Amino acid sequence: MAVWPFIISKYKKDDLGEIVVNHEKIHFRQQLELLFIFFFLWYTIEYLIRWVKMGNRYEAYRAISFEKEAYGFEANNQYLHGRSWFAWLKFL
Repeated sequence: MAVWPFIISKYKKDDLGEIVVNHEKIHFRQQLELLFIFFFLWYTIEYLIRWVKMGNRYEAYRAISFEKEAYGFEANNQYLHGRSWFAWLKFL
C-alpha cells in the first residue's frame, strides 16, 4: 500500500521487487495529482460503488481506475517518465 511517502507492506523492502515498487510509485503520482486527501476519498468512493455494482470486493478493487493504471504499467519502469497528468482518468 502506498501512502506518500511510504510504502506499507508486510514484506521487507528488499523482498518487494521492482514491479511492486513501481506499482506503488504510480500510486504516489496519482496521490500527488489529487493532493493526497482527494486521492483517498476518490479511491474509497470508487471502490464502494464498484463493490455494490459487482458484488465482489476483489473484482471491485481491480476495477478501480487507479489500480487499472498501476497494474497496467507496473512492469514498465519508464512509464512515469512519460506519463501524462491524470492518466488514470482514461481507465474510468
